[in-house]
Parts: sequence; C-alpha cells; structure tokens
Amino acid sequence: MTELLRLSVLDQSPVAEGSTGAQALRNTIDLAQLTDRLGYHRYWVAEHHGGPTLAGPSPEVLIGPIASATERIRVGSGGVMLPHYSPLKVAQSFSVLAGLYPGRIDLGIGRAAGTDPMTTFALQRDRRQAAPDDFPQQLAELLAYFDDSFPDGHALGRYVATLPGRPERPVPWLLGSSAQSAIWAGDIGLPYAFADFINGEGAEIAPLYRERFTPSDRLDTPETAVAVWALCADTEEEARRLAASSKMTFTLLRQGRLIAVPPPDKALRFLESQGPSAPGPRRRSIVGTPETVRAGLVDVAAQYGAEEVIVVTITYDHEARRRSYELIAEAFDLPAAAAATGAGARA
Repeated sequence: MTELLRLSVLDQSPVAEGSTGAQALRNTIDLAQLTDRLGYHRYWVAEHHGGPTLAGPSPEVLIGPIASATERIRVGSGGVMLPHYSPLKVAQSFSVLAGLYPGRIDLGIGRAAGTDPMTTFALQRDRRQAAPDDFPQQLAELLAYFDDSFPDGHALGRYVATLPGRPERPVPWLLGSSAQSAIWAGDIGLPYAFADFINGEGAEIAPLYRERFTPSDRLDTPETAVAVWALCADTEEEARRLAASSKMTFTLLRQGRLIAVPPPDKALRFLESQGPSAPGPRRRSIVGTPETVRAGLVDVAAQYGAEEVIVVTITYDHEARRRSYELIAEAFDLPAAAAATGAGARA
C-alpha cells in the first residue's frame, strides 16, 4: 500500500485572525507552489460561502492562477458544489481550464451546499422558491457535455462542440461523505474521494463504492481517495499546540459561531475553559511528529482501501502549515521532497 500511496492536498484557504481573505488566497498560491516542488500529486481547492473562516468560494477562479504558478501538480476543485450552478456553465469553465492546462485539471463535484441555508438562498438566481434537489440529473448533464453522450437529437447536445477547451477535458471525480455518494460514483464509473475529515465513519462506506462500480469510458477500475485532516510538526507537543486553532474553530462552528482561525495560545485557553469533554461529535485528526502522522495516514488509507490520501491542514500561522506539508512529504520519501526542502523551498 505505502509504495503505491499518492499524497495530495486539499486547501480550504483558511483566514487567520487579524489577517484578510486576500492574504489567505495568496497563501494558497504559495502553498501550491511548495507542494508542487515537494512532489505532491494533486492540489484541490474547496468551495465555501458566507463565513469568515475560509476564503475560497470559487474553485473555478482559483484553479487557473494555481495551475499557472505551478509546473506539474494536478490542480482541481475539491469541489464544485453543483446544486448552485448550471451544468453547462461548469462544463464551460472547466473546459477553459483543461484547454489552458492540458492533462492537469480535475473537476471534483459535490452535492453539499458548502454553507448555511440563508447563504444557499442568497446564491440562487431565482429566489421565488427553493431550488430543486435534482443532483443526479445535474451530474448526468454535466458529464454528457464532456463525454458527448447526450441521446441523439437531445436539445443540449449542440453545446458539446462549443466547449472552448476541446479536445482537452478535465478528469471528473465525485466527492462525498455518505453512502449515497459512494453508490452514485460506483454506478456511473467515476473516481471517488471520501471526506473522512467530515465523516470519520467512511471506511464502512468505501467498500460500497467498489461493489457498485461499473466500468465506464472514463475509468476501467475503481479509484478511491480519502481526504484526511492532519497536522505535522517537529514535536508532538508543538503539533498539538498548533492543532488547537482548528479545534477551537470547529468547536464554535458546531455551535453556529463562525470565526477566523485563532492563534494557538488563544485557542488553548478557550479549549481549557470548555472542560475535558466538550459535547458534540469528534472529527478524526492525525496530529504529531512525522512518524506519527505517516503511520496514521497509511492506516486510514488501508481502512478505505484508498490509493491516495488528500491531506487537509488548517493552522493559524501559514509557515506552520508549510512546515507540516514539508515534514509529511519527507516522511513519505516523496522523490522531490529532499531536494526541494534542502534547496530552500521558498526560493
């Protein structure tokens, strides 16, 4: 498993307390350049709306600058929340990206809103009523633009030839954290990325994807990735101190309180004030030294039967986040890691 395990990045563009969204987006470009040099396989950016914590509402806008600033790493969405959009518009946007950066663009597709109900409503073009829950139909239409698989005579089939990036196409993935997403991905033959950082019980769901998998023109055999929250530092103590920022942020999120990512010392004081057993579900997090994090990521990948781990990391300090990805790359002996860190990855 470890010899074949790919390492990738999911960047949610966290906004540090006292900083700005603009700086968070610049940090995203910087981290993409670093992980490109370190040898990570892909770099996905998330979609979230209407809060102070994360600065990435538009993956389709971020992907181009990231791909332009990097050399070989795959770049994509983790993911585009399809219920907000016209499938044709998504197909056009990602066709542009695929045409400009051939062989490097992924289109990760999700069903979740990525926000609260009021913001979901504000994102709707037609606000006279709630948008229909027709994700399977949206997904089928989106894929048909890329695959040229509309039935003969279908009214929308004429748009296939107008996609600007043809013949290049993005690689579609289905993202999810439930059994339903696993079934959809398997039934239509898509690669599947499970959000363990949202639902740590997904290892029981992953086999369902492989059982339901039907080979398609896109994919002959199942392909599974698992997105895991992890933070690595030189010592266990430092790793746990840094992780307090995210832990405080998530604790307040469960209470409906959205904040920018706080400094570790402030977060530690807050967590101490909560007592030893704060209510609510606990997310899986892998925190510690390189040896600890490597073992944890390998174990999660084995539980899912995944060929790839997509690492999600949030810290208050951008340098600490950079260092975490450097240490993980070194722990997995990524071919480029030693050269990149030894030469000064920020040069």
